[in-house]
Amino acid sequence: MKKIFLVLACMPFLLATTCDEDDEIICTQEAKAGLNVTVKDAVTNENLSNGVSVIAQDGNYTETLEAFTSDATTVFIGAWERQGTYIVTVSKQGYQTFTSSPIQVSADECHVIPQLLNVALQPN
Repeated sequence: MKKIFLVLACMPFLLATTCDEDDEIICTQEAKAGLNVTVKDAVTNENLSNGVSVIAQDGNYTETLEAFTSDATTVFIGAWERQGTYIVTVSKQGYQTFTSSPIQVSADECHVIPQLLNVALQPN
């Protein structure tokens, strides 16, 4: 009986030492944008980029997202490796301003988890 108690008492220490080093998480060195916003005309479905302003706000923190164009699509990106709850405001002259509901950007062990937002601006 004493042997069983001794084995059971030592079990947590034995389990703690049996983890493989392969369980180690290796993170990439690239930065991830927490917010990725595409903007289109709600009537024509045309991609909008020129003159578009995309602003993200989390409490007192405010950031103007930068336009990144790949192929024929422009994505406004920002909140680089920054968790938070953001309100995104998209504006362009000749269109109604869009304000999002809160967008939660969380993170895993390595990076933020990118949130995608597709905005269809209504012409005035």
